[in-house]
Amino acid sequence: MPMPPPKSSTETKRDRQVFHEMGQIVRALEDTGPCGPETLADLVGARYWEGGRFDRAVALAVADGLIVPGPEGILQPSG
Repeated sequence: MPMPPPKSSTETKRDRQVFHEMGQIVRALEDTGPCGPETLADLVGARYWEGGRFDRAVALAVADGLIVPGPEGILQPSG
């Protein structure tokens, strides 16, 4: 049986950081309730994140079902 291929050389600790960022987003929504992306970005300090990381973390959290977009772009925790 062949061995699985090695992990991608582009996978770094920074890439794994997205799980932490997603957790920050979920916790902020659980603590403060539903809010728009701009408010959420302020709550988690996204202005200090590398460019595009906030949008990526939000998109992944939505794709994983951790948060759900509501009317008018309001984000809220699932469940």
